[in-house]
Amino acid sequence: MSPHAPSEFPPPVDSQSEFVKRELDPEDERIDVGVAIVGGGTAGLACANRLLALLDDDPELTERLGEAPVAVLEKAKACGGHSLSGAVMRPGPLQELFPDLSREDWRGQHFAFGEVTKEAVYLLPNGRSKLKIPTPPPFKNHGNEVVSVAALARFQQQRAEESGAYILAETAATQLVVEDGAVVGVRSGDKGRGKQGEQLRNFEPGTDIKAEVTVLAEGCWGHLTGAAIKQFGLGQHREPQVWELGVKEVWKVPRPLDRIIHTIGPWPLKLSARYGQIGGTWIYPMQDAQSGDHLVSIGFVVDLEYADATTSAHDLLQLFKTHPLVREILEGGERIAWGAKALPGGGYWSMPKLSMPGALLVGDAGGMVDTVALKGVHHCIQSGKLAAEAIYATLKHGRSLSDYEQMIDESSTGKELWRVRNTRQPFSKGFIRGAPLVNLAIATRGRLPGGRLVWHRNDQQPMFAGDTYKSYPKPDGKYIFDKLSSVYISGNATRDDAPNHIRLERHVPREIAETWKWMCPAGVYEIPDDAPKTGPVDVTVNYTNCIQCGAITAKGGRLTPPEGGDGPLYTIT
Repeated sequence: MSPHAPSEFPPPVDSQSEFVKRELDPEDERIDVGVAIVGGGTAGLACANRLLALLDDDPELTERLGEAPVAVLEKAKACGGHSLSGAVMRPGPLQELFPDLSREDWRGQHFAFGEVTKEAVYLLPNGRSKLKIPTPPPFKNHGNEVVSVAALARFQQQRAEESGAYILAETAATQLVVEDGAVVGVRSGDKGRGKQGEQLRNFEPGTDIKAEVTVLAEGCWGHLTGAAIKQFGLGQHREPQVWELGVKEVWKVPRPLDRIIHTIGPWPLKLSARYGQIGGTWIYPMQDAQSGDHLVSIGFVVDLEYADATTSAHDLLQLFKTHPLVREILEGGERIAWGAKALPGGGYWSMPKLSMPGALLVGDAGGMVDTVALKGVHHCIQSGKLAAEAIYATLKHGRSLSDYEQMIDESSTGKELWRVRNTRQPFSKGFIRGAPLVNLAIATRGRLPGGRLVWHRNDQQPMFAGDTYKSYPKPDGKYIFDKLSSVYISGNATRDDAPNHIRLERHVPREIAETWKWMCPAGVYEIPDDAPKTGPVDVTVNYTNCIQCGAITAKGGRLTPPEGGDGPLYTIT
């Protein structure tokens, strides 16, 4: 029997009828704003702050935009609540966004943890040994800053509110409103519905939010972004987007770490191309300026192109922690935070068209991540800033929003992503066959291999039930942790009686069900104990565990927004 791919079992979704609304509600039943920004992460809030700075010098335009010239919709309990990244950030775009702040000021605001002065890269041939190698050019980070994107978003929210932004936290945007071929706003989701969609006693209906311009800053595989890409054909003549999944822990440790560390395979992944496993790790020092605590950010990222259904980013991170290199750093410490997030990995060729009538895409929603250098935060800030400038020119001078695309291409973001345009695709041949081509692409800044290398969607990868799971260590609750205890410390507060926000085909071949079960870092998907060992099985969906990582959308299901306020509440990730 031929192996099955998740794409053969699509989720019950019709995005154009469910997620696109064709007419605004009457004026007295809606909220009118100037610019609506969907997503309170680094990109959306960079857009808000830059636009407000421009409007501060233009009272006439500010008045024309009404009582709420800039509104930010954030589905988490607070901005940054669903934000997670490594993260080592190139400082330039943030310095441009807030020129009044020094890097010491950043640390005083508790979102930055120190400049990178030392680094090391190790090749791990197995779970015991290590080989220090010269730092590859993409991994050179001298002068960059270790940050928490969750904390950075909270700071950006504070600055935006001080400048006059309306922050609508706990507000999910569930529909894109399109009239006469243009985006005219969004609709917020209902609150207070039960498991079957029934209205509870505290029910509050959603509201249409009309905007002159809408910015989709939803991050990885945004709900409305996907609908917009289909509605306006933004993905035509592009490669499909592909994804990676990262799982992260933050530890308080007794001894400071004096450098950032990256490791590359093959361990703890399988070297054989049959398994399709490509990934890497990071270990970053985080010196807390307020408490003086020595913190360490540690994480594992795996491409969602893998073929072994038992591949689990969470469990691979636990396995990575058994290596002597890591034990020496974490020994005697305490895990204080955990989270997971998918990220776009397709790079330049997979970026959709970034503008459409009435709306723009910024940051991860536009696929602006350099997965070779493990960098995306500065691209998020840069794209948000440029989007604000394009919006201002449109509102003030009648310019086209499509100018934003040229601005991105000519910016450092466009140039950096162009240089690595063909750098990740060769790994689809496996680590051994692909690595020489990857190195060639890095050395020639994308000129070789030439042309345009292609992808296929992650959910089109045929899956088999392999044996990767046999290497995962057993949780001890002190150093090695299971998924459910990890979800607990994420701050997840989804109501037990909330409606299901995950779309999935429930009756699938065993290897597809195993894929979802192992992939999910939060233990959302289960296979009943009495299910047959081969053939079709039923999948149980524990959706209240969901931490909104987005990986399920890349591998055969569809994540839709939960009720506003549900999901994790990250603080230091």
